[in-house]
Amino acid sequence: MNRLKPTILLILALGQLGAQHDPLQVGSKKFTESVILGEIIRTTLESRGIPVRHRREMGGTRILWKGLLHGDLDMYPEYTGTLKKEIFREFAFSHPGQLDSLLAEHGIRIVARPGFNNTYALGVKQSTAKTFRLETISDLADHPDLRLGFTNEFMDRGDGWPGLRAAYRLPQKNVQGLDHDLAYRGLEAGSIDVIDLYSTDAEIDYYGLTVLRDDRKYFPEYSAVILARMNALERYPELGPVLDKLTGTIPAEKMVAMNSAVKIHHQSESEVAADFVNTTFHRQVIAHTETPFERIRTRTIEHAWLVLLSLTAAILIALPLGILAARFARLGRVVLSIVGVIQTLPSLALLVFMIPFFGIGSLPAVIALFLYSLLPIVRNTHTGLTTIPRDLQESAFALGLSSRFRLRVIELPLALQPILAGIKTAAVLNVGTATIGALIGAGGYGQLILTGIRLDNMGLILEGALPAALMAILVQSFFDFLEHRLVSPGLTLTSQKD
Repeated sequence: MNRLKPTILLILALGQLGAQHDPLQVGSKKFTESVILGEIIRTTLESRGIPVRHRREMGGTRILWKGLLHGDLDMYPEYTGTLKKEIFREFAFSHPGQLDSLLAEHGIRIVARPGFNNTYALGVKQSTAKTFRLETISDLADHPDLRLGFTNEFMDRGDGWPGLRAAYRLPQKNVQGLDHDLAYRGLEAGSIDVIDLYSTDAEIDYYGLTVLRDDRKYFPEYSAVILARMNALERYPELGPVLDKLTGTIPAEKMVAMNSAVKIHHQSESEVAADFVNTTFHRQVIAHTETPFERIRTRTIEHAWLVLLSLTAAILIALPLGILAARFARLGRVVLSIVGVIQTLPSLALLVFMIPFFGIGSLPAVIALFLYSLLPIVRNTHTGLTTIPRDLQESAFALGLSSRFRLRVIELPLALQPILAGIKTAAVLNVGTATIGALIGAGGYGQLILTGIRLDNMGLILEGALPAALMAILVQSFFDFLEHRLVSPGLTLTSQKD
């Protein structure tokens, strides 16, 4: 036993050393301010020698919160109003330390309070405010025909539209959910009249909007905070003191200026964050901005892996399911019904549902794509096997051939064309659907598209959309080639005649 002790201690030391050097995972939501704060966290920590990975634009509050609880994220920037009204909405906050206590129960701590309040607000164009004499949110009650466009998260969250409508007794029925960045363009184009704003948005001044006064004080204070898992603070004892230095360093006007630098003046978030860290902490950080080639290369590898892994798993599972469905009619109806129901599930809802089980990142995205690939492969395999001419099946049976031999030598070759068509359909659909994975940190072309939409940058949108379209064409061409090589010409001609 004594001889084993040094070995055990060595293993434990190596394990602790490996854990110590695992990069910290920092998340951010899919709006500019959150990405900038995420970059400030990353740059600040890296300037102190702490390895960090920033998982940008990961979707809404619930996705990042679940990622933090699950351990896939170590920290991310949040707001006190969101924590109180959305995450812990079932609690009535009665004393100042209650939020800290609730976070501690989940193994989470506030490690920095940057110093600005980014509350919700409602905004309209100046011409709309003048025409309808709008100064406060209460004034909206007199104009039921105004068209409201709110962010999708605001439409459902506890401090969003349902509560606002009740508090102000607003009568509007024409209310639609849309992306925050698209809402500004919709307002400018005149397709909507009222949108929700973040009070530090650079677009408020850029578009010359009128912010309606919250005269009933419905919206709480949304002070920015940085949340971190306590086990991350234990892994890196210097983490807390380093991040605490960010407390009070970002007044509201500074945050507006940084948002404006990215949204209006087209600087990268990395450049803005590096400039902030250099100015605030007297560092010499150099921002690294990816070239278009680097961006496309990285996202292509990520996207291809998502499609390849999910499609491979689907083929291995869906082919046997399709064979069983063809062999056993009653079982076949059940299998086809199940995969049909899976196909109807909204992709984003499925991704969010899987976070508690599989975390964030590539794994839940691959599983979701795998599930969406089942229907076309199972159905086409079932169809290919059940439409083989009956006389051929009876002849093979009369020759005394075993079931396994008939399947391998006769039935599958005859059904190969529809089976390949099903796999091709699944592959092409996967290429498009994989873009949604960016919302949970899976990367791929969706990351470029989300960033392009957020920054109103058509070039970035095309950097994601065009390669995705090209990948879909290449995938289809590959399976067309396989069909040409593997399917008997006689079967192809017969299919064309039919």
